[in-house]
Amino acid sequence: IFAFLADALLVLSFQTPLKKTNALIAQMGITFVNAYVPSALCCPSRASILTGKYPHNHHVVNNTLEGNCSSKLWQKIQEPYTFPAVLKAMCGYQTFFAGKYLNEYGAEDAGGVGHVPPGWSFWYALEKNSKYYNYTLSVNGKARRHGENYSVDYLTDVLNKHWLIRQAKTPMSNSSIQFLDDAYRKRWQTLLSVDDLIEKLVKKLEVNGELDNTYIFYTSDNGFHTGQFSLPIDKRQLYEFDIKVPLLVRGPGIKPNQTNKMLVANIDLGPTILDIAGYDLNKTQMDGMSLLPLLRGDKNVTWRSDFLVEYQGEGYNGSDPTCPGLGPGVTHCFPDCVCEDSYNNTYACVRTLSASWDLQYCEFDDREVFVEVYNLTADPHQINNIAKTIDQEILEKMNYRLMMLQSCSGATCRTPGVFDPGYRFDPRLMFSNHGLRARRFSAQFL
Repeated sequence: IFAFLADALLVLSFQTPLKKTNALIAQMGITFVNAYVPSALCCPSRASILTGKYPHNHHVVNNTLEGNCSSKLWQKIQEPYTFPAVLKAMCGYQTFFAGKYLNEYGAEDAGGVGHVPPGWSFWYALEKNSKYYNYTLSVNGKARRHGENYSVDYLTDVLNKHWLIRQAKTPMSNSSIQFLDDAYRKRWQTLLSVDDLIEKLVKKLEVNGELDNTYIFYTSDNGFHTGQFSLPIDKRQLYEFDIKVPLLVRGPGIKPNQTNKMLVANIDLGPTILDIAGYDLNKTQMDGMSLLPLLRGDKNVTWRSDFLVEYQGEGYNGSDPTCPGLGPGVTHCFPDCVCEDSYNNTYACVRTLSASWDLQYCEFDDREVFVEVYNLTADPHQINNIAKTIDQEILEKMNYRLMMLQSCSGATCRTPGVFDPGYRFDPRLMFSNHGLRARRFSAQFL
């Protein structure tokens, strides 16, 4: 039996309100302290969980239908090959879904709430985006409307940096601070209900005699920034507070109260669940790696030292009416005209973690071809962009590795990283493969 729970939260403080979750999952299993998402936005990240693929392979680039979020194209090309579809069709599992699926799920242009994705025996999915009251659920393809009665309707219970960061106001204004404090308080309030839900789930499994036969995964589809770099509230940036997430797992064969420092990502969740179910992963096209050897505590496991982070920015041709002075292209503007996204907030990064380096290398697809590089060993808060001072050879290797990861698929996404002993680099390859850079943010997202 598998129980999989996902919630959007800030990894740095999630355990403070989640006392029960910590006791029932973390202390009874394993905590991955270096778990990440390749895209810190709901729809691309959830698509990666379902498919085990990077965004450039599942082609969900943002939270809109135009960005392939729950679109007809997604339903046709990707949904039949998600891990629940394989679990149900090939491994004989019954499956149950409840909560938020993909942000545009239920849109009329994508089949409405009558569409139940393949692979789910029981389906209780939220129409569209996150709401806790006055929402519609698709219950096995039939619409069920909920109101605002807490007891029956609350959803959880049933610098030198890129210009987008530089435009934030520092220090933050009082109105932004108040906005942030209110949002943070509400997040913790929602987590209390998540904590209760997990306790009920564990108790139910125990009463039914299935707890020792069940794997429980607790994670998130993205982090949140809460005031860092004067950004009040959102995600979709390349920094740790947006891309790093919690990952707790308990289940058969997992020793209690473990901590694992390996570099893992949400593209690993699908392969892991299929591997536990006994499915041959060679039959899939997933980019991720099975975590099962790490869960079992196997020795001498060969593991990755890097992974890809990629995002395609959203933005409007016109100006935001509340912030006309910022010009065209910005979106998701909050108090004091701090805008969280823009059309050229399109970037790709290599996040690498090895015995010798804790490094992030990023390139923006904009007129500047802006580059950000951070040494997180010396600079864990990513304050100092060292792109102009780091060794040129490392820059060249990271640039080439980024191009390789952005064109990878399946097994080629699991090749040795820059700081692996098996990595081989010839500077001439940068020029022979230079065409990869030109098409990196265009053809692969069509």
